[in-house]
Amino acid sequence: MPPAKRGRRMVDQDGGGGGDRVGALPDEVLHHMLSFLPVRDAVQTCVLAHRWRDLWKSATGLRIGSDEEDTARVREIREFVDHLLLLRGCAPLDMCELKFWFDSDEDDEEEDEESKNDARRVNLWIRSAVASKVRNLVLNNICSGSFELDDLPLVSRHLTRLELFNLELTNRFCNFSSCPALEHVKIANSTVSCPRIISSSTGSLLRLIITRCSFVVGTSFRTKICVPSLVSLQLDSNSKTPLLESMPSLAEATVRVTAGCSDVCGNADSGYCGFEDCKYCYPIDDNRNCVLLNGLSEAKNLALTAECKTFIFKRDLQWCPTFSKLKTLLLNDHWCVAPDFHALSCILKHSPVLEKLTLHLFSKGPEHKVELNGSFGLMDRPTGISERLNIVEVKCKVVDENVSKVLKFLCACNIRFSFL
Repeated sequence: MPPAKRGRRMVDQDGGGGGDRVGALPDEVLHHMLSFLPVRDAVQTCVLAHRWRDLWKSATGLRIGSDEEDTARVREIREFVDHLLLLRGCAPLDMCELKFWFDSDEDDEEEDEESKNDARRVNLWIRSAVASKVRNLVLNNICSGSFELDDLPLVSRHLTRLELFNLELTNRFCNFSSCPALEHVKIANSTVSCPRIISSSTGSLLRLIITRCSFVVGTSFRTKICVPSLVSLQLDSNSKTPLLESMPSLAEATVRVTAGCSDVCGNADSGYCGFEDCKYCYPIDDNRNCVLLNGLSEAKNLALTAECKTFIFKRDLQWCPTFSKLKTLLLNDHWCVAPDFHALSCILKHSPVLEKLTLHLFSKGPEHKVELNGSFGLMDRPTGISERLNIVEVKCKVVDENVSKVLKFLCACNIRFSFL
């Protein structure tokens, strides 16, 4: 018998039916494949053949509302999701993505009661996913309003990645000390109404990203980030700068303070008046004075940028720590203010092992029209400047008067430039 025919007959005898080669795959492979489908599509595979009837119940991933058509208001999908979770039980989950539309109308009593029911239901779904030993959990309220999560801590020995979008986080939910395997947390477009974001001192949380969030803890307090195990930190475009605790393992951090930040003092044109009794410049709830820089002082790579009226970096420089491990530093024009360039000079003098300095001047990139490469001349470098600093890059849109002032200051430090 020719080999081709013999091979086809063997497939038929194995139950593949000749046309269902996918169905002939092992259960574990099919469970993994189903995890990439929106959950409604995964459930509908039960009609393909008898073999497929219950496979969806053990899919290793749930993507609820993961396509645009399937993203509906909570009350429109809650019966389906309730039955889904009931039928699959506590089968282990590698990933759960819950994308939903939640809004509320407190002026309409009946509508408000329905919204409360929706909120209770979603919080139960989240706890169900945690009970299924989910490793990667994504919660996304696509409505412009925020959804308030239960004020209960997450407790999971299995959760490794958590992503939260358009939610309201309260006190105990931000305590991750009961998630010993958690490595990655991202919080975006959310309201953070808690005094602390916590991970245990022996925890595994390595990466924390907080972007476009509103910190609401009163005018005289700041949310503290107490995560000593962090290796990577990103803070971008938040309404108020959180206070950073010590992070001795920090390898890289990016902090961008934008004009939408409330860390602006209206008593001075510079955005910072410097008076100790100012309720804008000095709302710190304990005796420590630095908000950001102390917590970042052990980082190896830093990118620190801010817009003109914000004062948080200027304020912190009064108690500037030593960046004893810092090797690469990226700053923008916020740090390069003539005539004395105090901020730039101060941080350089407190970075004894710095190897590379990059300045983005009046240009946001990523493609800068002008790039200049600088290095130290033969003369001695100024006192306090790192002996290891051999690379200085300046990137800008055009070499105008403001950029020229920065270049003159750097030239006075014996740094010579050439156009790239």
